[in-house]
Amino acid sequence: MQTATAKQNWGPLPEGERTALINLLGDEDPSVYQAVRQRILSLGHDTQVWLKPCRLSSDPMLRRHAQDLIQHFDREIADARFMAYCLQNEAQLDLETGAWLLAQTQYPEINATAYRALLDDYAGELREWLAASNPQERLLTRINEYIFTQLNFTGNMENYYDPENSFLNRVLDRRTGNPISLCLVYTLLTQRLGLPVCGIGLPGHSLCRYQTALEEVYVDAFNLGKLLTRSDCMDHLARCHHEGREEYLKPMSARRMLARMCGNLEQIYLELKQTDDAARVQRYLFALTR
Repeated sequence: MQTATAKQNWGPLPEGERTALINLLGDEDPSVYQAVRQRILSLGHDTQVWLKPCRLSSDPMLRRHAQDLIQHFDREIADARFMAYCLQNEAQLDLETGAWLLAQTQYPEINATAYRALLDDYAGELREWLAASNPQERLLTRINEYIFTQLNFTGNMENYYDPENSFLNRVLDRRTGNPISLCLVYTLLTQRLGLPVCGIGLPGHSLCRYQTALEEVYVDAFNLGKLLTRSDCMDHLARCHHEGREEYLKPMSARRMLARMCGNLEQIYLELKQTDDAARVQRYLFALTR
């Protein structure tokens, strides 16, 4: 995300030029739009004051071009906000807050408060589900039935490398994602109930861990909550030609979990040849792993 244009100060824009720019925004010639777009970008975020009413225009081309510019500025703001968050100390980081800030770098218009409320609702339903279900049945089995059967969350095996798998709002909208994002959902829901669940970052795969004084169970949220033992995890490492290091089974901090999400996005964007997005995410990753 380039931000240099937003830093230029051209002073107050004459009304005549502003009117001309608005008129030209509706031009169907792509070369005209690109020239107008660059001029408006050079004027910075203040142009949104007169761009936003254009979204209500009867001219569909003007509406679309105005929305494109507004989203560009909103993404710049979201980009700076998430970068500042990544540079904070570990003690200042909150996993859910970081996940929403990351999502807003791609979808700046989302209402994170509403999505948090949705997770609260799911957690409330899960609490009622557990209270009404058979207490003789294993706790994690009952939790998995709610998340993966009732809510229908599932791993996106058909389009594993879709960037939307990495943004929490789209994971909740579509109820599908990649291993790290589904671990995030599983963790956010169960932690709302006060359950001892955390994310575990195996090489190439993410799991959740439920641990009490009596048991230690690993949950593969990408594979419909498949329950695994520590021995299963070690076998997975061996099959993937990794050493069976205990550090692989340690809980991920908020910083490390966000870094893994960004690392996934970086690789996806590079594979898709989306170099600008890859460079943007690389900056987040650098800030999180510094």
